[in-house]
Amino acid sequence: MKTVRDIPVLENVPVLVRTAQMTNDVRMREALRTITFLTERHARVVLVTHVSGESTAGARAKGDGSAAYMYEGLKKFIPGISWCPVTIGPEARDAVRNLLPGQVLMLENVRRNAGEEKNDHEFAKELAALADVFVQDSFDTCHREHASIIGVPALLPSYAGLTLEKEVTELTKALKPARPALAIIAGAKFSTKEPVINALLERYDHVFVGGALANDFIAAKGYSVGASLVSKEGQEHIRALLKNPRLVAPVDAVVALPNADRSQGRAAALTDIRSEEAVLDAGPKTAGALVELVNTSKTVLWNGPLGLFEQGFTDATDVLARAIVNSHAYSIMGGGDTIQVAEKAGVLEDFSFVSTGGGAMLDFLAYGTLPGIKVLG
Repeated sequence: MKTVRDIPVLENVPVLVRTAQMTNDVRMREALRTITFLTERHARVVLVTHVSGESTAGARAKGDGSAAYMYEGLKKFIPGISWCPVTIGPEARDAVRNLLPGQVLMLENVRRNAGEEKNDHEFAKELAALADVFVQDSFDTCHREHASIIGVPALLPSYAGLTLEKEVTELTKALKPARPALAIIAGAKFSTKEPVINALLERYDHVFVGGALANDFIAAKGYSVGASLVSKEGQEHIRALLKNPRLVAPVDAVVALPNADRSQGRAAALTDIRSEEAVLDAGPKTAGALVELVNTSKTVLWNGPLGLFEQGFTDATDVLARAIVNSHAYSIMGGGDTIQVAEKAGVLEDFSFVSTGGGAMLDFLAYGTLPGIKVLG
């Protein structure tokens, strides 16, 4: 995989950089590594990114979903950065032409264009026309087959940014972990987690399932999960996974009414979940068993909080996070929610590596590459 270090000429060259969605200072500082590399070599840097939303089409219709807040945040890191309120067209082309060597321009949210998520060839051509070189530095979207991810690289000389290079290097290590190795996969939607669970069971000594995902496994064991969130499909596959001795599921839970906060939760055996209650966190026995596994592991991989942290159910997650950073294991964690709870617990910087990807991280671990990486050659 070629990186920005392999670009032969950068002086006064317009370079289109696909960045991650920079929702906080952590992500902005990470993006700065590639941006600074390019500006120090007097490239004319054009940033394009996305803004997530439940419905991009709806966001376009309402006129929201602007990337302007990222531009405002970047001002404190990049003096003189300029803003373009569109992504393509005459205004964007003029803004790029007006850039001086070493300057940075940020374009509007690429997903405001309907052609982005459709990987429309004409849209990709217009985006590619803004630059002579393309740099992919958005690992967190490399699992998407969008125009700015796979369309543009097919039209321009393309390279990996420094963040993407680091992600690939570190997650490739996770594919061949030092043993014993523990993987912790949480979240929801069994169908989206099944490929990575299968892949990790071949490489890791223990694979723990947590979060709402664990409800599917508890139910497959024959226990009632009350009013918990469960997947409607995949029970046969889940029962098959439970036969694998490397698969670890919760042995107890913290339960409460679905909309309750942490103060209303109670620890419960799996046989004691009432019909009106929902599983909202891993129980203390489960957390204790996880700590023991962490302490005997040389590699710990973690993606996803163990509880419904939005409602304050973070006890098991906090115990797990502190156990990992206090262990001697090489620790890899990722996913926006996981990063958020680790940051709140004050332990984020103590992990060996923090991935910027959630779904992208899981897909990379499942398949060993991603569409946005393969297209770079």
